Amino acid sequence: MAGPGGPGDLAGPGGPEYPDLPEYAERVLAVAELIPAGRVMTYGDVAEWLQEEGQPEGLPAKDGGGRRVGGPRQVGRVMALYGGAVPWWRVVRADGRLLPGSELRALGHYRDEGTPLRTAPHAAEDHIPRLDMRRARWDGRQDGRADGGTGPPAADGGAAP
Repeated sequence: MAGPGGPGDLAGPGGPEYPDLPEYAERVLAVAELIPAGRVMTYGDVAEWLQEEGQPEGLPAKDGGGRRVGGPRQVGRVMALYGGAVPWWRVVRADGRLLPGSELRALGHYRDEGTPLRTAPHAAEDHIPRLDMRRARWDGRQDGRADGGTGPPAADGGAAP
């Protein structure tokens, strides 16, 4: 999957640079902007969020080939094309690996925001940390706590080790 850049590095979604930004792309970018600092959602999480809010008028549930519109791959495509206008580092792979080609940029954002990280597995060639998905994943609740709001806030505030 391509990293953020190109058209996504311009001013913003739906702005003068993108008068014809597809509605689905606007919706994906709006979700990315909702994710609190220090938290992440997977491509699949964003797709599920949008599916639960319902298909907008005129957007079919399936494309002509029978595939669902708006799955994780489509979210990734939107982020690759337009994600530079939003906090792209907060929409991630489910395995916690950082976006290939943008690992160091993303890692800087994660450290600045206190996003929970894990040390890289010993077998990893690059030794770049991964996201601690159990602690960093956001379920969309407004309180933003790692436990989804079912318990007390984490003592460390969700900061990276």
